[in-house]
Amino acid sequence: MTDIVELTALAPDFTSDPYPHYAALHARGPVHRVRLSDGQEVWLIVGHDESRAALVDPRLKKDWSDHPQWQPPEGTGQLLANMLQSDPPRHTRLRKLVTRAFTARAMEALRPAVQQITDGLIDTMLAKATDGRADLVEALAYPLPMTVICELLGVPDLDRERFRRWSDAFVTANGPSGRDGTQAEFARYLEQLIQDKRRSPGPDLFSTLIRTTDEDGDRLSGDELVGMAFLLLVAGHETTVGLIANGTLALLRHPDQLAALRADWGLLDNAVEEMLRYDGPVETSTWRYAAEPVEIGGTVLPAGDTVIVALASAARDAGRFSDADRFDITRDTRGHLAFGHGIHYCLGAPLARMEGRIAVRALLERCPDLALDADPAALTWRPGILMRGPVRLPVRVR
Repeated sequence: MTDIVELTALAPDFTSDPYPHYAALHARGPVHRVRLSDGQEVWLIVGHDESRAALVDPRLKKDWSDHPQWQPPEGTGQLLANMLQSDPPRHTRLRKLVTRAFTARAMEALRPAVQQITDGLIDTMLAKATDGRADLVEALAYPLPMTVICELLGVPDLDRERFRRWSDAFVTANGPSGRDGTQAEFARYLEQLIQDKRRSPGPDLFSTLIRTTDEDGDRLSGDELVGMAFLLLVAGHETTVGLIANGTLALLRHPDQLAALRADWGLLDNAVEEMLRYDGPVETSTWRYAAEPVEIGGTVLPAGDTVIVALASAARDAGRFSDADRFDITRDTRGHLAFGHGIHYCLGAPLARMEGRIAVRALLERCPDLALDADPAALTWRPGILMRGPVRLPVRVR
């Protein structure tokens, strides 16, 4: 019998600092049977090489509609019609229809707009910080990617706070289906938004996706448009929130690295990669299940069982990264899995990287005395094991 690890019982500080606990698990083996906070039992992969292999193994499926015990919550079918919860050939088809909008060149064209939004948010933060203090999550890390993705996709300003509530509900829920009521509400909103775009198209990405056809005349169906909208909106901002917040926190907790970056902005690109490796925004992958018995790291995962890849653990695997618990913006970061690996590699990675680079540089240039304004041990972290980041990040901006 495989021992069951009570994941949430490892220590009271698992949510705030899971890395020592992942390291302890990894010392015992690369694959473990764990029980989540809601009682569900899943397989957790904690080794780097094993994680990389699992992310490309076609026997580990993402389309839960094929699982023999799958019971989709009512009103969620449209949202699940997206790339992240699809396998080839459907995944290949869906990604082909949208990939042109997310090339590195296309994202680079957004740089002036991202810079302008960033500057405006920092202006507002400094104007409001009459006592020299601010919450970096509320002032910059959250509104920057949310504003960028909403403007890119053409979502009205008045709806953005609702997106925050919806997205928070999804990323803190266990399982591939999120929370039933929230999913249905989100689906209804997106369906109406797409209907509005059909009647009155604009230069935004949603309107483009509605019109897009490939050389074979293929195009997204109504349900697929809703699913794509859901995926792009949620994934399009959640990763960057954590990148900016976690990355800034890492710099502030390592003044030698902060000083090195201020002295040489040529280190910025690699600094962002080290932020992604050291304390990335995605702690674990979205769920997969074994379509047949799969052996990983010497452990056989039975058919039908749920599998989660601990990206955060893979990032601190000493077998892959020397002195892995050290934050070093000059290290070779190649091989980190912060944006996944294989066919489900994050489509928005170029945009997230660009936003992270712009935000970090602008913040450090505009706030030369930037400092943490809280005990790191007292920070509250987002619940759940999917997305990682502080709920608030108090800083002194002058």
